[in-house]
Order: sequence, then C-alpha cells, then structure tokens
Amino acid sequence: MTRPLVVKVTAGMDAPERCSQAFTVAAVAVAAGTDVSVWLTGESAWFALPGRAAEFDLPHAAPLPDLLAGILAGGRVTVCTQCAARRSFGPDDVIPGVRIAGAAAFVDEVLADGVQALVY
Repeated sequence: MTRPLVVKVTAGMDAPERCSQAFTVAAVAVAAGTDVSVWLTGESAWFALPGRAAEFDLPHAAPLPDLLAGILAGGRVTVCTQCAARRSFGPDDVIPGVRIAGAAAFVDEVLADGVQALVY
C-alpha cells in the first residue's frame, strides 16, 4: 500500500527544471496508483489555465500537458486561492478538474495521517 502524496509546485516557467520535476514525480506517482494531490502556487498557478501548460517547453522532459492530464486523470490539482487572485483568475477560468482552495485545505491535506509532502 502506498501513502498519499501531496506535491506543492512553486516553480513555473521561471524555474523550468524544478517545475518539470514536480509534475513528473506527481504523474509517475499517480500512474503507480498513489493518491496524489498537486498544489499549484506562485508561478505554477498559471498552468491551471487552458493552454498554459502547452506553452511550457523543456528539452528532454515529458510534455507538461501530458503530465497534467495524467495527474488530473487519477489525482487532484488545486490552485492556491491567493495565487489565483494575484493573477486575476477564478474558478470559472481554470481547466476542468482543477479547484481553487486556500491554506486551510492545504494544511488539512499535509497533516492527514501517513501523507508524504514534497515541495518544488
């Protein structure tokens, strides 16, 4: 049995390798049957919007739209409330399956029994 995994992604196009690592780890964990929750914060919040993941390019890395789709197929993706507000978007703007929630929801997830948390 695998333990649930929460991955907090803080990097976007500003730090592409770190961003790609976070999405890759999350997607591989989903594919392995792990209960995965990905939190998009800071610059990674932009990837909650339609078409933004397709703008990401990192040589020798899996395409971000494919990783995101894999995560959404078997896990959860949440955008930080404040991060979305600072970028002027809301629940009606994000791709299907993505939710917007605040710090209390994040804390609840990472403090749950047996959860592993990673920050990128």
